[in-house]
Amino acid sequence: MTAPQTLLDRLWDAHEILQREDGMSLLWVDRHLVHEGSHHAFAKLAARGMPVAHPSLTFGVVDHYAPTRVGKVADDVARMIETLARNAAATGIRLFDLHDPAQGIVHVIGPEQGLTLPGLLINCGDSHTSTHGAFGALAFGVGATEVAHILATQTIWQKRPKTARITFDGVLPAGVTAKDMALHWISALGADGLQGHAVEYAGAAVRSLSMEGRLTLCNLSIEGGARMGLIAPDKVTFDYVHGRPFAPKGAAWTAALDTWQSLQSDEGALFDMEVVFDACDIAPTVTWGTSPEEALPITARVPSPETLGGKAAHARASLEYMGLEAETPLEEIAVDQVFIGSCTNGRIEDLRMAAAVLRGRKARVPGLVSPGSAFVRRQAENEGLAQVFVDAGLEWGASGCSMCVGMNGDLVGAGKRCASSTNRNFKGRQGRGARTHLMSPAMVAAAAVTGYLTDVRPLLEGRM
Repeated sequence: MTAPQTLLDRLWDAHEILQREDGMSLLWVDRHLVHEGSHHAFAKLAARGMPVAHPSLTFGVVDHYAPTRVGKVADDVARMIETLARNAAATGIRLFDLHDPAQGIVHVIGPEQGLTLPGLLINCGDSHTSTHGAFGALAFGVGATEVAHILATQTIWQKRPKTARITFDGVLPAGVTAKDMALHWISALGADGLQGHAVEYAGAAVRSLSMEGRLTLCNLSIEGGARMGLIAPDKVTFDYVHGRPFAPKGAAWTAALDTWQSLQSDEGALFDMEVVFDACDIAPTVTWGTSPEEALPITARVPSPETLGGKAAHARASLEYMGLEAETPLEEIAVDQVFIGSCTNGRIEDLRMAAAVLRGRKARVPGLVSPGSAFVRRQAENEGLAQVFVDAGLEWGASGCSMCVGMNGDLVGAGKRCASSTNRNFKGRQGRGARTHLMSPAMVAAAAVTGYLTDVRPLLEGRM
């Protein structure tokens, strides 16, 4: 009899072509997603006169540099977009460009289009590729050299990571989201708490999440050091995938379901690390520093570095950069602007919850709402959500990575404080000198209404 397997091991074994003596595995790649940053890899192939091995398995997406506001596109932005278009045309790769009705952020449109399916191995030259693991896929980001290797061979060399399982028991309280779950565990375990691990999420609170929520949870896995995030597929997964443009059809769908239903960790499977949280203990959470681990419930106060042991020096540097004083109640921190969007929280469910807070209210600070895809944008407009944002005084933009990383020119000014639904609050992430507080889209909407970091729960009463 074989030993019980984890989901990670089951997926890994299915894709392993061979293993070297040093333990490195050569894996087959089912989906390769490339964006504007892939130009180095294409240049390497061109310099060697090498073709793309399987162009039908690679998909190009314009997202990091996609303009999200009306106006002149900067020359460097236009050049990056045009380079991807030339590379895609020269190699026969399907490109979701700015004029494609399915354009959007790669980690939003992959699931949306049915390119992301249970059981696949998915790579992209972007760290948040872990997002796709929400479907029970083996998904992780790769570097420029690895992008070139995949283009040339449709394979990748990788070392099998350790396994971890985070279980969320119980029921999430009202107003608490997958974003809060992620920030909760990252603050508890640290930004390197799961370094070298593939983390599988389990438990009643995870099962109760929509696919949008599961995508958010897996998206943030790497902010706690994990190599990738995984959630075993179930009926929620299958219902989401069914009918998507690239999903299996007819008899192929029936056969796929039979396979997908086996993508579970066996009972008795051993993990290198096990952590359990009670979902009832999680509150709306915000970051106060310059790392995703520097997060606390909105009802807390900015911590004193002296209470943080070995992390005191980093905390002092964070407080200096963020312009905050220890013991300040988080709800007394004023913000200068807000941003709703990103591959973490730019999906329709995110926009619906933010709109529920903003409906009939006015924002006290300026802000931008950038949907995760053109499809989400149309859906939000058809549901009247876009008008809610506009009526509240926020800017309704086009789809793209936008102010998450600022490559397209959407930036937070130096010294300005932004309540953001994005994934990273590193120094300068949203612009040189920008001060970023991470939180859920609903919490961002609450900050827009009050002008301060704010507990969203009272503002959602009777609205959800």
